[in-house]
Formats: sequence, C-alpha cells, structure tokens
Amino acid sequence: MQKTRQLNAARALLQRQIALPEAVRRLSREFDLSERHAYRYLQEASQLGRPIEVPEATVPITLKLPPRTLELLREYARSSGLTIGAIVARALNAFLCAKKNGADALYGPRPTPIDDDVREEY
Repeated sequence: MQKTRQLNAARALLQRQIALPEAVRRLSREFDLSERHAYRYLQEASQLGRPIEVPEATVPITLKLPPRTLELLREYARSSGLTIGAIVARALNAFLCAKKNGADALYGPRPTPIDDDVREEY
C-alpha cells in the first residue's frame, strides 16, 4: 500500500506540473526516500493514466460455492484481470448496499406493506 501512496503522490506532483528536481525533493521529504527512489517513482507515475486505487485491508475467509459458480467466477477473473477476492468483495458490496437501500438484490424493491384497511378489501 505504501508504494501505491507514493506513486499517487508522485503522479499528483506531475499533474501540478512541478519541475522534476523540485518534485524529486518533495517526494523524497514526504516519504523519507532517497532522491534516486523518488525519481524512479516519478518516472513510473508519469506512465499512469489515472491514480492507483489504494486497496483496503482484507481478511481471509473460506467460501463453499457450487462448482459451476466457481468456474464462472474463475473465467470472469481471468478475462477481467481482477482477483477472485476483488470480484466477490464488489459483488457483496453491491448486494449489501441494495439491501441497505430497501431493495432485494435478487428480486428488486421490497413491496410496500399493505395497510389493514386495504387488506380487508381483498
């Protein structure tokens, strides 16, 4: 994660069009790097099209999945370049956000409860 932060800081300096010698000094001071390392980070950051996502700390878990689900998950991981953990985390986040907002991620929005007055008409 430290390297990600250093690359993003280097990219930000380059985006602000700070002169290379000054960017080297700033990066070196901010992260307690040698000027050589700071220069390397600036070189690498110059190739980035966008900032790198800083990953959140993770905790290992074990899942039991049907074989077909695992096969599809592995195929998607290969084709997308994402890890299985990243795919599962995104899917769970989407599911939990939908639940939090009152929708059932599998079946759509929850039906509104029927009032007792309306229920008697049925």
